[in-house]
Amino acid sequence: MRKWPALAFALAALITVAAQTRSGLIAKNGAPETVYSTYALADSVKTDPETGLAVDEHLTLVKGQCTACHSSKLILQSHFSRDKWIERIRWMQRTQKLWDLGESEPAILAYLVKHYGPIDQPFDGRREPLKATKWHKLETGR
Repeated sequence: MRKWPALAFALAALITVAAQTRSGLIAKNGAPETVYSTYALADSVKTDPETGLAVDEHLTLVKGQCTACHSSKLILQSHFSRDKWIERIRWMQRTQKLWDLGESEPAILAYLVKHYGPIDQPFDGRREPLKATKWHKLETGR
C-alpha cells in the first residue's frame, strides 16, 4: 500500500519531463533551459529573472508598488484592459488596504496595459476549431 504514493509521484515526474521535452523546455542534451529565455525569445521582450515581469522603464515602480503585497504571478496571469486594471486597483484599495498610488498610477497603468493587456489571439486551445463543418445524417438501417 505504501508504494502507491511513490509510484504516483514518479509517474507525475515522468509526465512533466516528457511534456517539457516535447515543448522544448529541455534541450536535446538533457539540460533544462530556463522558462524566461524561452518566453523572451518568443515575445522578444526581456523579463526580470526575479519576478518574470517584462523589463521596462517602469518595472521598478511596478515591483515596488505591486509585489510589496502579492506575487508577480498574479500580474503575469492577468491580461486586462485599462478599465479592468483600474477596477482591480480600486478593488485592492477598497478591500485590501492598497494605498493611494498618486502620481505613479498613470505610469503603472501604462506598464500593465502595455505588457499585460488583453491578448489578441483567436484561439489558444489544442487545435483550431472546425470551420464550416457539413454534417450528414447517418442511415441506421432500421
